[in-house]
Amino acid sequence: MTADQSPLTRSALPDDPLALLDRWLEDAAATGMTDPNAMTIATAGADGRPSARTVLLRGVGPDGLRFYTNRLSLKGRQLADNPRAQALFHWRELGRQILVHGACAPLGDAESDAYFAGRPRISQLGAWASEQGTVLPDREALDARLAEAVDRFAGAEVERPPYWGGYLLELEVIEFWQAHEYRLHDRFAYARDAGCWRVDRLAP
Repeated sequence: MTADQSPLTRSALPDDPLALLDRWLEDAAATGMTDPNAMTIATAGADGRPSARTVLLRGVGPDGLRFYTNRLSLKGRQLADNPRAQALFHWRELGRQILVHGACAPLGDAESDAYFAGRPRISQLGAWASEQGTVLPDREALDARLAEAVDRFAGAEVERPPYWGGYLLELEVIEFWQAHEYRLHDRFAYARDAGCWRVDRLAP
């Protein structure tokens, strides 16, 4: 599948933006690209300093987007100070982008536990080994922490670290961007308005 530069028209948009979001995620997966569910999460702390990194979308529904991470990381600390975030999907192969903006809150323990239990064991152990974003003297220090985690949970299930869990990014504004020739792209933003979705075309 290659970039679609046919016009994105208002009349072709569904009333519910989740229908289009799901369709574009499926189109991205159909290309065979690596990690079609990769999204950049932008946050800012109390000091206003922005930060962005790529995570994997692990669930989508009417209540929002789900992702999982170390809550003591920079993004976790920033979300604790300022619980608003923006997610960006960019599929160069399709000439498409989606932006999602909203409040971001930690998921409950039960949901985080269930997701963690389904991860590969080495990934579970890695969550214990990595103090995400902290300074390491060398690679050997990380390998040593992994070895400690392997010994700690030898012959037992790996528990979810108390500092590791999921987040839910609520769907307040969802913008769909489709490339068009001469950089006159099509952009439509869905925004919640009195319980319904208002749709506006945006200048490129």
